[in-house]
Amino acid sequence: MLGENLIWAAPEACTLPTEQQPLRVGEFALLFATALCKIERPAPTLLRLELDAAATATAQNLAARESSCCAFFTFTFTPAGPGAVCMNIEVPPAHIAVLDGLAAQATAAQPTTPSDS
Repeated sequence: MLGENLIWAAPEACTLPTEQQPLRVGEFALLFATALCKIERPAPTLLRLELDAAATATAQNLAARESSCCAFFTFTFTPAGPGAVCMNIEVPPAHIAVLDGLAAQATAAQPTTPSDS
């Protein structure tokens, strides 16, 4: 599964049991593979992911569960036009490396087009 080798969880700040962390990474990988439309990184501490609106409930559920074990994440959702929603993910400066890992996982999940190669 995409993302299996992209472990970005911050063990010292995450209360999710270690054996469940790869499963959570896999859930994000599946969300990115099936719903990710666009990635923006407006600031080192902010990642903005445009998702297919059909995945909003799944993304909100995943964000709520991630926030409960990694309290440093702040997830917000805003409309992004017809059929899309923005999942904004913010972290404090001390956790930029974790956000970098999540951004790398999202980037790896983005389909490439012929103009990308």
